[in-house]
Amino acid sequence: MTKSDTPSRATAVYISLVVSCGLAVLIHGLRAWNQPDWTRYIVYCAIALIASGMKVKLPGVTGTMSMSFLFVVIGVSELGLPGTLVMGCLGMLVQCLVFAKVRPRAVQVIFSVASIACSIEACNDVFHLVSRTETFEAPLRLLFAACAFFLINTLSISLVIGLTEKKSPWQVWRDSYFWTFPNYLVGAAVAWVVGAISRTLGWQTSLLILPVLYLLYRTHSLYIHRLESEKRQAEDRRAHAEEVAALNRRAIQTLALAIEAKDQTTADHLERVEIYAIEVGKELGLSESELEALRAAALLHDVGKLAVPEYIISKPGKLTPQEFEKMKTHTIVGAELVEQIRFPYPVAPIVRSHHEKWNGTGYPDGLAGEQIPIGARILSAVDCLDALASDRQYRRALPLDQAIQVVQSEAGKSFDPRVAEVLARRYVELEKMARSGAKSERTKLSTDAKIVRGDAPAAGFQAAAASSSQDLINFSSSVAGPEKQAQLLAALIARLEQASEQEAVFSVLRSSLREIISYDAMVVYTRHGEALIPSALDGEDYRLFASLEIPVGMGLSGWVAENGKSILNGNPSVEPGYLSDPTKFSLLNSALAVPIESRGGIVGVLSLYRQERDGFTTPDQTVLLSTGVALGRVLDSISNRTAVA
Repeated sequence: MTKSDTPSRATAVYISLVVSCGLAVLIHGLRAWNQPDWTRYIVYCAIALIASGMKVKLPGVTGTMSMSFLFVVIGVSELGLPGTLVMGCLGMLVQCLVFAKVRPRAVQVIFSVASIACSIEACNDVFHLVSRTETFEAPLRLLFAACAFFLINTLSISLVIGLTEKKSPWQVWRDSYFWTFPNYLVGAAVAWVVGAISRTLGWQTSLLILPVLYLLYRTHSLYIHRLESEKRQAEDRRAHAEEVAALNRRAIQTLALAIEAKDQTTADHLERVEIYAIEVGKELGLSESELEALRAAALLHDVGKLAVPEYIISKPGKLTPQEFEKMKTHTIVGAELVEQIRFPYPVAPIVRSHHEKWNGTGYPDGLAGEQIPIGARILSAVDCLDALASDRQYRRALPLDQAIQVVQSEAGKSFDPRVAEVLARRYVELEKMARSGAKSERTKLSTDAKIVRGDAPAAGFQAAAASSSQDLINFSSSVAGPEKQAQLLAALIARLEQASEQEAVFSVLRSSLREIISYDAMVVYTRHGEALIPSALDGEDYRLFASLEIPVGMGLSGWVAENGKSILNGNPSVEPGYLSDPTKFSLLNSALAVPIESRGGIVGVLSLYRQERDGFTTPDQTVLLSTGVALGRVLDSISNRTAVA
């Protein structure tokens, strides 16, 4: 029996019942005790007590089992019930009090003695019951008796262990006792041999067979040790498998962190896509390996963006055809990267195909319908839904119900109709799961760290900046459009170069730029540290921009300042300060922004805004690039004169 804390009510009732039955058995049995051969009894009893010390630990529980059960079967057939009860109960006392490594409590000792008494009574009753008929020979009678002892003894112990250790009694019996049943059968055979020799050659000669008892004990012990060794090995293998799985998971999360470092919008996106995708996969009946592949792909589907220039990934406007061609390579590069991990399930095909479309118009391979891996079909729809419902550099998020309508409208065209149907039916539930799901603790990468140590590279940056400026100036010699537009641009640049003060420069822009490029609002942002401040404004809606302070790298103009590249027909509503207010930019739908560059780097941004969608053209972009270069050169000259003065 095991040690436990204060027993529950059910445990206390059960223990009381067993103790009462055991006490009744002892009283009834001892009243009829009549032992004719005390020498034989004392020898058998002494050997039984020694056998009580031959204990083996039971797997899965804290209990043990001794080899004295053999003498119970011998006693029932050779010594009678009273003597067997005394011998068995004494053996249990010795097992509990003498050979125990940890002294049990009194209630445990009493229960164990009572339980063995009940088991001996059952063994004796079955033996004499089958002995009344001539159907069974002596070996079978002992076999039935041993079975009865085994069942009553092991089931009663399993039940109390289950109650005290909060385990299933059936599970305890099956794992810790059932496998010992063959030993009881061997014990029955040994008891029959001992009885046969005792009747033909005398009981003293029968003692020669008792070394078999030690053999049983050693066999039993070795079997237990082997079970424990196999269990430890299995646990080690399971721990190793879990460690490998955890390593794979950390590798996936590390790559996801790398993606996040490149594209800050993907942090929550990856976790949400994972939750949505796995739930859809379960409903569609994906196997466990398919679900694991989908789980990994949900986190790694954008890993190929590591090979895409950052200015393309973070561009808050439409990509040019050349930029989009570069962006599309992230599916192929991502699959190639994932293949290097060698997952035990197919992750790379999902990553490669997550931009394929049901009608075959997707990329990179133009797969259609069932040709697309099921994981990629799920990921494609889920990725689109979450992207539509999330803020991006180039647009605001759609309400979730509108986003799901877009996905539904693409069922059978872009998306697998089955996947779209599951999302449309369960998107509210899945959104709650995504919101309430525990966020994994993410490592914050030091992407904003400022490192002051280290000399500038030998190649230098000033030369590169000057070269970039010269390239932009050369745009003015190849301006597309009517001759009048080219003349107006030349006149504008000439007037800018004649201005001697910053305010005069801005006045020239306000009075002349609209003649070349049509706009509804113009803002000249100048850089102050890590922020852009409006320094010159024009147009009907200019007041909307007057209070802005845009961090470099944020929004449309901040992106231009950070990357030194222009944006054509970007979304004005993403400028910081207005992203969460859907009313302020209700009339402005397109933006054209170019960097203002001097010899010292980017000093500002010149941005134009229009109400029409796609309101600016490529010639407009070229004109404004030339204007920005001229503006940067003039502002730099004014700044140098001011510094000298």
